[in-house]
Amino acid sequence: MEAIWNTHKATIIAVAVLLAAGLSTLIVVPETQQAVKIRTGNPVAVINRFQPDVPFGRTGAGLWYRIPVVERVQYVDRRIMNLDMEPQQVLSNDQQRLQVDAYARFRIIDPVRMVERAGSEETLRTQLSPILSSTIRQELGRRPFAALLTAERGDAMANIRNQLDRQARQYGAQIIDVRIKRADLPDGSPLETAFTRMQTDREAEAETIRASGRRDAQIISAEAEANAANTYAAAYGKDPEFYDFYRAMQSYRTTFEQGSGQSTMILDQNNEYLRQFRGQR
Repeated sequence: MEAIWNTHKATIIAVAVLLAAGLSTLIVVPETQQAVKIRTGNPVAVINRFQPDVPFGRTGAGLWYRIPVVERVQYVDRRIMNLDMEPQQVLSNDQQRLQVDAYARFRIIDPVRMVERAGSEETLRTQLSPILSSTIRQELGRRPFAALLTAERGDAMANIRNQLDRQARQYGAQIIDVRIKRADLPDGSPLETAFTRMQTDREAEAETIRASGRRDAQIISAEAEANAANTYAAAYGKDPEFYDFYRAMQSYRTTFEQGSGQSTMILDQNNEYLRQFRGQR
């Protein structure tokens, strides 16, 4: 081996250099990546560019080449990515301070523009994050807090997505969706004040209902007593002697059935209360 090396050293070195140069010209572009060829600082070509109408496997991923030293390759993700917004307070149209937590989903559709204006995906997120926050503050600031609990929330999300998408296109990105994870009143006195106000309103409403019920009960009771009095008066007018006997019997029952059903009364036999027992009128 030493003799071969000494004899063909130059040839072996040349072959190794050529082989290394040949391998350095080859690049592998994954299915999930877009590759931007950059020559002397300028993008010159895109490999495996995202195309919405072309399925995976047919967009050009695989083995490609480049010119060593002169060209370099920057990979850009072609999948859908998330953009999370830091939770922040937003003032709604009805002066409610809301704690809003939102996120957006985007995709890079123009990798050349993204490389030229943002440079990398992390820088792109840094650029889009304050735009998302500003757009949400502006849109929610035009709506009351109750609108976020109704179908109007969908309209707000569509407006936010459209406004953010117009800004993202300048960086070669497309906003697919924007969603609010949470939109709550912040912790502390505003939340407690809102709950106290709701509780007070419900208690006042309940007291109004109870007062109305008591009033109706008094009216019904008075009408019933009046009807009973009219009935008694009509009966007394038709047969006063029977009415007097009936009322006396009711009084005897009430008097003598007190307690265990045994009562003792000491009265003179001529007492007016016992006249029904004597057969006197």
